[in-house]
Amino acid sequence: MTLSTLPVISLSGNAADLPGQLGASFRRFGFAMVADHGIDPELIARGWRLTEEFFTLPEAEKLRYFDAAKAGARGYTPFGREIAKGAAVSDLKEFWHVGRDLPPGDPLLAASMPPNLWPEQPKGFAETFRALFAEFDRVGARLLSHIAVHLGLAADWFDMAVAEGNSVLRLLHYPPVPGEAGGAIRAGAHEDINLITLLLGAEEAGLELLTREGDWIAVNPPAGALVINIGDMLQRLTNHELPSTTHRVRNPASERAGLSRYSMPFFLHPRSDFPLKTLPGCISPENPDRYPQLITADDYLQERLREIGLKE
Repeated sequence: MTLSTLPVISLSGNAADLPGQLGASFRRFGFAMVADHGIDPELIARGWRLTEEFFTLPEAEKLRYFDAAKAGARGYTPFGREIAKGAAVSDLKEFWHVGRDLPPGDPLLAASMPPNLWPEQPKGFAETFRALFAEFDRVGARLLSHIAVHLGLAADWFDMAVAEGNSVLRLLHYPPVPGEAGGAIRAGAHEDINLITLLLGAEEAGLELLTREGDWIAVNPPAGALVINIGDMLQRLTNHELPSTTHRVRNPASERAGLSRYSMPFFLHPRSDFPLKTLPGCISPENPDRYPQLITADDYLQERLREIGLKE
């Protein structure tokens, strides 16, 4: 593994080797690229088509599904609303959020997980993205089991943590970039909030990560592969053994500036009431506990949403 190259790890490989392969990439980069994940290519293609169809709707139609009180948790968030922590200007993007469907009366539904919002157009939107959410959820749980083994935990350690987890599927549209962007970029340098992120759509150039040596390197997966990265919640649980790495989506080269960019990240979260308590196996005299104060996943999430401008 060179300083500038992420390995492509096949999930159809020897299962006994996967915890070590994924763990090595995460420890070095905070990222990994994963092929052979098993999500139906036809389902993915339908998701891309519907994503593009939704974002080409008139602005007034899209704004019917924007509710500022939901802090971006469900439905539509307009262009320029989100800002990277510490940034001076907003990101050049708009997005739609799909969450977990919970049964009526579930206490998590009232406390921290609002019901999904679905647009009238395009047709098949809800059906398609419910199916994609379930597939991302399945693959994410599989990845977490390999991460657990890598950390010396039981393979099912994360199962209860993510049962009814507050995960979000984000449909992202980066519109064409104007000649004068005022210093803004498509997505400013940031770290993700959640446990792990599973990303489709990074084949289009722009995604970059910041190495520990301070260099920005491109993340260019093969067609159809997933990009996986560690989020701040897992960094916290592992006492920074698995790092949440700064990344960004830079503006395109001039010849591609007139084209839209789409991506589809799945932010895998634990249950809202899950305590983010440092794993004992990640504490040592050389790496003392950085987070002795307990915080729930939802309290941590709300803090971060305020930092990125999605919550007052």
